[in-house]
Amino acid sequence: MTLIGTGVRRKEDLRLLRGQGDYADDIHLPDATWAVFARAPYAHARLVSIDVSAAREMPGVVAVLTGADLQAAGIGAIPHVVGSSLTGADIALKNRDGSERARTDHPPLILDRSRFAGEPFAAVIADSVAAAKDAAELIEAEWEELPAVTSALAALEDGAPQLWDHVPGNLALEAEIGDEAATDAALAGAAHRVVFDSQINRVTGVHMEPRSSAAWVEEDGRVTVRCSGGTGVVQMRESIAQTLGLPVERVRIVAPGDVGGNFGTRNATYPEFVVIAHAARQTGRPVKHLVERSEAFSTDYQARDLHVRVELGMDEDGTFLALKAVNTSNIGAHTASYVPLNKGIQLMTGLYRVPVAHATARAVLTNTPPTIPYRSAGRPEAMYAIERLVDLAARECGFDPIELRRRNMIPREAFPYTNPFGITYDSGDHIAAMDRALELADHAGLPARREKARARGKRLGFGFANYIEGTGGIPRERAEVTVIPGERRVEVVLGTQDTGQGHRTAFAQLVADWLGLEVDEVTIRTGDTDVVLAGGGSHSGRSLRFGSIVMDEASRGVIARARAVFAALNGAEAGDVEFSDGYLRLADSNVVTHLFDLAGAAEASDDLPEDLRGPIAAVGDKVTAGLAFPYGAAVCELEIDPDTGAYEIVRYTSVDDVGRALNPMILHGQTHGGIAQGVGQALFEGYAFDEMGQNVTGSLMDYQLPRAGDFPMFTTDLSEVPATSHPMGFRPGGEGGTTPALATCTNAVADALAEYGVRHLEMPVTPLRIWQAIEESRG
Repeated sequence: MTLIGTGVRRKEDLRLLRGQGDYADDIHLPDATWAVFARAPYAHARLVSIDVSAAREMPGVVAVLTGADLQAAGIGAIPHVVGSSLTGADIALKNRDGSERARTDHPPLILDRSRFAGEPFAAVIADSVAAAKDAAELIEAEWEELPAVTSALAALEDGAPQLWDHVPGNLALEAEIGDEAATDAALAGAAHRVVFDSQINRVTGVHMEPRSSAAWVEEDGRVTVRCSGGTGVVQMRESIAQTLGLPVERVRIVAPGDVGGNFGTRNATYPEFVVIAHAARQTGRPVKHLVERSEAFSTDYQARDLHVRVELGMDEDGTFLALKAVNTSNIGAHTASYVPLNKGIQLMTGLYRVPVAHATARAVLTNTPPTIPYRSAGRPEAMYAIERLVDLAARECGFDPIELRRRNMIPREAFPYTNPFGITYDSGDHIAAMDRALELADHAGLPARREKARARGKRLGFGFANYIEGTGGIPRERAEVTVIPGERRVEVVLGTQDTGQGHRTAFAQLVADWLGLEVDEVTIRTGDTDVVLAGGGSHSGRSLRFGSIVMDEASRGVIARARAVFAALNGAEAGDVEFSDGYLRLADSNVVTHLFDLAGAAEASDDLPEDLRGPIAAVGDKVTAGLAFPYGAAVCELEIDPDTGAYEIVRYTSVDDVGRALNPMILHGQTHGGIAQGVGQALFEGYAFDEMGQNVTGSLMDYQLPRAGDFPMFTTDLSEVPATSHPMGFRPGGEGGTTPALATCTNAVADALAEYGVRHLEMPVTPLRIWQAIEESRG
């Protein structure tokens, strides 16, 4: 029986439940020191002077570093790879005049100006955290405070504070895609025109494990940095080595075995990683650093924060004619990433047939922490825009929202389908996924449930959304599969990075299936540049999609080498050797050997040809271009108390098409977590600043996260229409729960409040906002 499609229990869970996880801070380093960072108190200020003399004299202090010290030592700016998770199939966004998008220098420690509150300007290295904190308090810095701007739209206004001299008007990118003339003409002739304008809230990852890192110098002089993230150790090594001014061979990156939350916002080179690496080289002692929760709220890279304005034109029957959009992304103080803007803008028409479209993508610099990809990067915002717009169009133009969608969805027979921006969707059955979600959500029973809710004094809202993603990521991946006979296991070294997705189980399923082994006989090894030579980590749904291809190539290589070895040991031809269920057999004979026994014989034999001696191992290394398109549909049903604005989510349904489900149990778990994150943004979470750029949601008392009790039991199902863009039919499956959730929840609220004339409420849709809208409608 094949292991593919089987809900194998995760190998990881028992160890984690026993408290045996291996996180970034779980390392003891003899003679270690600790780093504490002094951070800018202003969102925008000129650093006039800095005096660290008193701090250097404190007991236990080993070193105090400033931006000037790093610059003098040849430490450069962090080379954020602004399009690192884009592939050749993504649209390359450039300015209207054809020029490239702006890049800003990001020194690890401030040199002359703070551009968001919390940026580090000095680091204290001491024998203990307490000693480092005491010394940091003695650093004297003189600041000249400057006006700050935190809103992207405000940053574009005349006279707004200017963050970077080489980026006029704070506009780092203004790109256009689609056909503006044809779109304007179609809109002008439309029988119905509907506009949706919304500011999508900023959120942050709030990882259970705050950002942590350690650095030390090896005996051979290399500097090793241990840090958490999903970007992959190869990319992290290149980034840190470049910043330190070292050849990559002089830097080693080690990722811990486990990560207490990633979601994308840890997939970046943070200033602290570079500073402690330099400090370890300078002092000759290991350096550890652990971000405290308050620091994390102020300095973790953040996400979303997009203003959308989108217009839809329809004919009298509700057929979509044209769509026009302007997406304005708040990318923060540094150009850390344009990926969310890029990924979202090219999917603004969703999974609907829209003949012509035009979109403008603007990236704006502000005095806020940088924004980078966060679970589903840009796609939740795009689906929110189109799915809210379709709901509004149905309500305002007299159509049923489900039937309006059905009329305009891309039918299965139309694939491959190219959207108006030139993105080609490979395959799928979108209408079937929608119908399945409606069936599971008991859409037919909705009227009866509405009446029951009303009898209890509640207003029931039914929110629906379709979604599609375009996932890609760094296109190169590498796998090395080696048979280790003494331990009777196969080791797979892979360039992806498990940050909680269950790779140790799911990837072992694949290789075990191909080699005819038990899942426990296959181990996955990642996260160390001493063994991982290439690969792109985990982001943008790339791990299974690209990893499966190279693991398959390497597994086939192992089988081919095993056949050759077995044939040579038995005086036969490789073509006469059969392989199945982990055994090699000579055709038409009873000569049989298990793969592990053969590998042991190969390592011990002197009779084999030179090229067949040694381990039975093979490598898969491939660059895979192109995008994958997971899709699905979701339903949120909630009840609102009109007297208080309080709501309860009573039903939530999600149907996700992953092409082919490798491990359905893990996929359902991913969906559950994704739903919680998406609903969290829609109804609970919101990161905010005051007029001076100070964070006013800097703790778990102010930044509201959803809890388990806020959710009903989820109903989730998997659709499996094999992806024609993948040799095994796989589509990514880790982001589907998040992508439609913003739209499903806000559509549900709008549906519940329709009788009060409420057109739209911005996220997070809190009970206070609901109550205020109802009271306003009552006069």
